Amino acid sequence: MNDLDVQKQIRQMVAFIEQEANEKAAEIDAKAQEEFAIEKDNLVNQQKQKILQFYQRKEKQIELQRKIQQSNLQNQSRIAILKAREDLIQQLRQQAINQLSLISNDETKYKQLLTNLIAQAFFRLIEREVIIKCREKDINLVNVLL
Repeated sequence: MNDLDVQKQIRQMVAFIEQEANEKAAEIDAKAQEEFAIEKDNLVNQQKQKILQFYQRKEKQIELQRKIQQSNLQNQSRIAILKAREDLIQQLRQQAINQLSLISNDETKYKQLLTNLIAQAFFRLIEREVIIKCREKDINLVNVLL
């Protein structure tokens, strides 16, 4: 082998080594790109999950606040209805007291009212013996009615 053949063989070996090195570098680069893409996808998916969870929590909080607000409005409405009912009951009670005081001044109407009330009490109680409580000034009238 002469110098030229040796040089040629060395160049071929160098070219072969360079080609192998380039292929190996390309493989490493391709593998690195693939790993980078996989890692990037994993990170992107993790962040998507975090964002999704964040907005799901926010949605649940908003839903909970809406339910609380609706419940508060319903309670306020119920309270308003109960207050109006209580006011009406008080008005009716006061009207009844006023009418009773007017009736108690009219002896014939008062006597008829006492008769009806005593009879109604007897029918409702269905008892053999009944104790009647009345005002002191009505004792004689109640005794006459019995």
